[in-house]
Amino acid sequence: MSGKVVLVGCGNMGYAMLSGWLKSGRLAASDAVVVEPNADLRKRAAALGVTAVAGAADLKEDLAPRLIVIAVKPQVIRDVVPAYRRFAGSDATFLSIAAGTRIALFEAMLGTGAAIIRCMPNTPAAIGKGMMVVVSNAHVTGEADAFVEALLETSGRVARIADEDGMDAVTAVSGSGPAYIFHFIECLTEAAKKAGLPVETAALLAMQTVYGAACLAAESGEAPGRLREQVTSPNGTTAAALAVLMGDSRLADLMAEAVEAARERSVELGK
Repeated sequence: MSGKVVLVGCGNMGYAMLSGWLKSGRLAASDAVVVEPNADLRKRAAALGVTAVAGAADLKEDLAPRLIVIAVKPQVIRDVVPAYRRFAGSDATFLSIAAGTRIALFEAMLGTGAAIIRCMPNTPAAIGKGMMVVVSNAHVTGEADAFVEALLETSGRVARIADEDGMDAVTAVSGSGPAYIFHFIECLTEAAKKAGLPVETAALLAMQTVYGAACLAAESGEAPGRLREQVTSPNGTTAAALAVLMGDSRLADLMAEAVEAARERSVELGK
């Protein structure tokens, strides 16, 4: 893989992604340019061996990037992106990881002919265990899609959707989903404490149980429902607990309600 990549914004997510690209060998440090106004973050990026500058005006005039990654906060998109319009008429593809920011907004700022990919990552991408979902506009080539997917795979799993409207559901499930799991761990820890376990033991049991179960579900090849059945003996302890969680679709309805609330909010924020 080769071609200049410009990373606009090198906060926690941008830095994690850049580190993954470099460590995997899928991007050479000599092919990466970071644009980051914060001096400390810029210094951190430069320590990886990449070129780091303070603003778009500092980019070389003859720079011809293959990919421009927009990794800034959604609220500053309108202030930052127009400075990169000069690359839109070239062979460059734009990749945005800004939550809730639709492709149409980028087309309005960069021109309707700009090649744009929108990505929704989640926080586990910072440790290479993320879920990245992408959607491309009609101007993105198959070669560019493959290049971007190869980079994103260093941060976790990659899925593609054809309709951008589906990004609201993606945001509600995998984008916000880690917070649901974190809260589940909190709740399971508290339940363990109430059941009489010491604080440290309760926290360890809750954390490792969720981690182990997720790994087993990911690696066993079995459907989650089948795995649940395998650990549930008739009239046993697990069955007693599941009668509470699954009775009257209690947990299923609660999760559906939570995801729908997040999806509706994503729709609102995207307007």
